[in-house]
Amino acid sequence: MLIRAATETDLPVICEIYNDAVANTTAIWNETPVDVANRTAWLKARADIGYPVLVAVSKEGDVIGYASFGDWRPFDGYRHTVEHSVYVHKDRRGAGIGRALMVALIAEAERIGKHVMVAAIESENAASIRLHAQLGFVDTGRMREVGTKFGRWLDLTFMQLVLPTGAPR
Repeated sequence: MLIRAATETDLPVICEIYNDAVANTTAIWNETPVDVANRTAWLKARADIGYPVLVAVSKEGDVIGYASFGDWRPFDGYRHTVEHSVYVHKDRRGAGIGRALMVALIAEAERIGKHVMVAAIESENAASIRLHAQLGFVDTGRMREVGTKFGRWLDLTFMQLVLPTGAPR
């Protein structure tokens, strides 16, 4: 498996992975599928601010997952904190792809001088919570019934990883 920067040619598969998560999981609390134009604007917006969009590529050359991060909150005081997303193709989950993407994403956050990575995880997603804990993220709290999807209330677990950066600037 190769982890590399996403390109526009990856966007149809990124859409497929995203839209599957929209339709079939509580990993994304969105009910509206996206198209390639939407993901093109998203990729450009990430690139414009220097944030990575990474893809995992199988030995056969297929995109099998992607990851990125964005600003956690839109206020200056939070400029050293990012919230990330990692999604793996439905047929490839549980094979270490999410871990590989996370390791690469953490390295990118460190490289650009971020101090904290925040994970917001649907509280019943035990696999994601376990993966984040294994990578050093700590549980910082649970917000009950703050979201809804598939006709039920969803709880949100927050986790964070403090990165080894210097003093704030």
